[in-house]
Amino acid sequence: MIRINRVLVTLVSILALCYLGLMVAACGLQRSVLFPAPRSPSQQPPDRPGFRRLEPPGGPVVDVLHLPAGPGEPTLVHFHGNGEQISHLRELGAALRERGLGFLAVEYPGYGTNPGSPSEQGLYQAAEVALADLRAAGVGPEATVLSGRSLGGGVAVEMARRGHGARLVLLAPFTSVVEMADRLLPFLPTRWLVRDSFDNAAKAPSVRVPVLIFHGDQDEVIPVHMGQRLGRLFPRATMETIPGAHHNDLLERTWPELVDRVAAFARGGPDTALPERGQGAAQGTGAP
Repeated sequence: MIRINRVLVTLVSILALCYLGLMVAACGLQRSVLFPAPRSPSQQPPDRPGFRRLEPPGGPVVDVLHLPAGPGEPTLVHFHGNGEQISHLRELGAALRERGLGFLAVEYPGYGTNPGSPSEQGLYQAAEVALADLRAAGVGPEATVLSGRSLGGGVAVEMARRGHGARLVLLAPFTSVVEMADRLLPFLPTRWLVRDSFDNAAKAPSVRVPVLIFHGDQDEVIPVHMGQRLGRLFPRATMETIPGAHHNDLLERTWPELVDRVAAFARGGPDTALPERGQGAAQGTGAP
């Protein structure tokens, strides 16, 4: 009997140590998973039209891709996904610029040629630097449309909460990193382990601007029900499900119709569904 008890105690101790090891690993590796931070081979910002490096006194260095708007047109400020960098966004920027809109893509710390290490607060600081530079160029919040894809949606929502834009576009957004972690590691106390929560669901009710959400119904990374839930939480949201779209082909599958839709929304035009995609739309309250 004593021997059996000792074996049980040993097994429980081993399991406890393994569980503790999993928690330590999750805590230590989470930022490398959340921010894979692709790097550019160059040590300087890309030497191409529109790319600039912002170096404010006392603030972080931030690379941006800025294509100024046409006269009287809004500027879309875009925050990319965690596996992208601003050099990947030239085509999107050019497409919006062809439609008259301005485009400003903001690089994250540790991404591309940007120095530093990414974190939730670090991404917010980079966004603030880029938006301050945009304000200095004469583009106010009333002419700014915030946009975010996947991880970038968390930055866009926070900037909207701070009053930096008149409208908000979200592509494949999540409710929070905690809920994402719960899906992957349901056996761990993720609420206590996550360092960068990007809690879009908690912030959504306080964002009063019109919001337009697109989410693929085949998204294998961020489930579509998260986008649908956010569509119900934002007071002035329209959420559209894109049939057949996955996480990484949402823009490509709907190109160029989605770009046209975003441009019309940015100008405050009618919020109509994408052509032949009406069966996935009409969730949320609708935005003027």
